[in-house]
Amino acid sequence: MGRSLLSWYAQQGRKLPWRDNGDPYCIWVSEIMLQQTQVKTVIPYYYNWLDRFPNIEALAAADLQAVLKAWQGLGYYARARNLHRAANIIVTQHGGKFPDNLDAVLDLPGIGRSTAGGILSAAFNQPVAILDGNVKRVLARLVALDVPPKRAIDRLWNLSEKILDRDSPRDFNQALMDLGATVCTPKNPACLLCPWRSHCQGYNLGKQSELPMRETRSPLPHKHIGVAVIWNDEWQILIDRRPQEGLLGGLWEFPGGKIEPGETVEDCVRREIKEEIGIDIEVGDRLIEVEHAYTHFKVTLHVCQCQYLSGEPQAIGCEEVRWVDINQLDDFPFPKANEKIIAALKSVSD
Repeated sequence: MGRSLLSWYAQQGRKLPWRDNGDPYCIWVSEIMLQQTQVKTVIPYYYNWLDRFPNIEALAAADLQAVLKAWQGLGYYARARNLHRAANIIVTQHGGKFPDNLDAVLDLPGIGRSTAGGILSAAFNQPVAILDGNVKRVLARLVALDVPPKRAIDRLWNLSEKILDRDSPRDFNQALMDLGATVCTPKNPACLLCPWRSHCQGYNLGKQSELPMRETRSPLPHKHIGVAVIWNDEWQILIDRRPQEGLLGGLWEFPGGKIEPGETVEDCVRREIKEEIGIDIEVGDRLIEVEHAYTHFKVTLHVCQCQYLSGEPQAIGCEEVRWVDINQLDDFPFPKANEKIIAALKSVSD
């Protein structure tokens, strides 16, 4: 099986920028960016990242806000915070060189077992198995797994380790990921092009499109958020920085909060700003409504134009507050949903 996969990879493997670069730092960055994100989205961010932070020392020395700004739009911002933290650990504990020991790699923030395997096999050609989303799907079809992958993680890890080609672990793991990304796709897998077709129990049973089995999912919760774009008399806008940990940690946003049952958007905005920033505002017209989906919930942002009245802005429910000109907003890292608010502001102010 290993030989057939490697032969397929030699002819059909994707040409990706991090595969032309043996630098463990570049491979590490690509592996983290590829968590939860498609290759076509990652590639321009990857190039931009290396322009701004060309090595581990540059990343460690960078301000976290600059790191988050470079990551803006990729989502799952804990990945960027962990890259920054890990870079500092590598500088202080490993002399600025990415470690080549599995235990040391697993000790770095943001790196789990599969990511560690991806880095060590790609950067150092070490025989360490992987089990990302694409690989889980390939293996589940290969053995016609009779339960959802989440219920068979140990079995899948054992299988990934068993089939690993220990003479060519770098190419084998890359080939396995490519097979899942380009042939053994979630929908309409191209089985006739698959080098493992004759070995695949899912294909031989005619069940490839039914596998992997899926968990029954509950509908995603839907949150409604009242958001304030607050102007002062100098035509500046108030923004706040979220706490460092947690969802969207360290990013800037327009302040607001969850609309309580029976509460109007305007009442919510007024209350939240008083509780979180400590100022009084006049709530004006609606600016925009923004729909956005996260992994575990959906959100609708109901955005109101507001006028600052009185009180000294305080960082009660956030890390920092700041008045900025509208043309300064692009200098700050904002969540993706807030980018639509910024675009709406610019369109009405032109």
